[in-house]
Amino acid sequence: MSSFVFEIAKRLRQPSKQDAYISFVSASSTAGIGLGCAVLILLLSVMNGFEHELRTTLLKVVPHAEIFSIDNRGFYPDPDFVDVLLKDARVDKVFLLNKASGLLQVGTKMKIVPSIVGIDGDYFAHKFAKTNGGDKQSLSLFAQLDAIENGVLLGKTIMAEQNISVGDQVQLLLPSATGDLNFAAPKSAWLEVVGEVSVGGELDNQLAAVNNRYLATLLGFTDKITHIEIKLKDPFDAYSLVREYGFDFPQAAYMSDWTRTNGHLYQDIQLIRTVIYIVLALVIAVACFNIVSALVMSVKEKSKEIAILKTIGATNGNIASIFILKGLYHGLKGAFIGTVLGVLLALFLTDIIGFIEMLIGSELMSGDIYFTGSIPSKLDWFDVVVTATLVIVISTLATFYPAKQAANLEPAANLH
Repeated sequence: MSSFVFEIAKRLRQPSKQDAYISFVSASSTAGIGLGCAVLILLLSVMNGFEHELRTTLLKVVPHAEIFSIDNRGFYPDPDFVDVLLKDARVDKVFLLNKASGLLQVGTKMKIVPSIVGIDGDYFAHKFAKTNGGDKQSLSLFAQLDAIENGVLLGKTIMAEQNISVGDQVQLLLPSATGDLNFAAPKSAWLEVVGEVSVGGELDNQLAAVNNRYLATLLGFTDKITHIEIKLKDPFDAYSLVREYGFDFPQAAYMSDWTRTNGHLYQDIQLIRTVIYIVLALVIAVACFNIVSALVMSVKEKSKEIAILKTIGATNGNIASIFILKGLYHGLKGAFIGTVLGVLLALFLTDIIGFIEMLIGSELMSGDIYFTGSIPSKLDWFDVVVTATLVIVISTLATFYPAKQAANLEPAANLH
């Protein structure tokens, strides 16, 4: 484009008393585009944050994949099968452990505990170290559990709801069944509470951890286990891997993975991300319609000037380019302001939320309910580039119709 086109487009952007309304419509289109761009970047960053928290917090504790006993009799761990698993490049760790469900009795109160896990030092370090005060504090916590044969670690919410303190004695009731599948009297054991574990969300209301050797004794095992738990380098390999190995497992067992137990969380995040993109893309498109309106009004307002330009030699292409540049200016301005605002909000969202919570004296997201105790944000520059590009493309497309109208204007009909 020639400097002539840029100069004329620049002059047409300057507001005058006659086209004050057109300037207002143009300014509102810029504001709408900027706001839509900022909100889209912010919400995509929040969705990225939730996905990151899902991977690093929830999936750190929830089993990626597991093969477990079909009844309370357990199965024999097959060393060859475990070796094959460990040689798979997708597998990070394999844990052989026991799990059970039972009732916790504290005085006259009963509490269902769906996940009673028998743990050792390696399992505790991989599952709970980062979520319970760091490595040193966690090692100290496990040392206390290991030193007391009947020690138990309870979820944070369980201890709060049942008013349990460290050092209290609680009774554990484990269901038992006879050979003809009739229920027998439950197995009973007294446990000493040595500490609490906190992993976030509903898991804190469902989890208890005891020494794996002690749980095996309670279940009546000597050389059996109930679960083979598989930790993967990429949790999203769990669905295919557990089925690949589960069907070849030499004993009768169930198989499961995190997509079956908690996959709805990831699916919800992806669904919301898609809906957000569609809705806010439409909001930006609606804001760009203001560019069309402003340019159409500008073409009618400047019809005499356009006719004069044509009579002194401006081509249809020059006229169209002038109005494309005029409209694109508002799109670029909105995209720039929205991108900068969206990036700043995404980077400092945690601090902003913390300030709001301090003002209102309440948590916006309770860690007792959600798997993360705050609204997370993780800025992805790819999302920023895609959003800004989308805004610029829509803004450019919005200028084509008014630019064509201006280019097709007849000089003779407007020189009066």
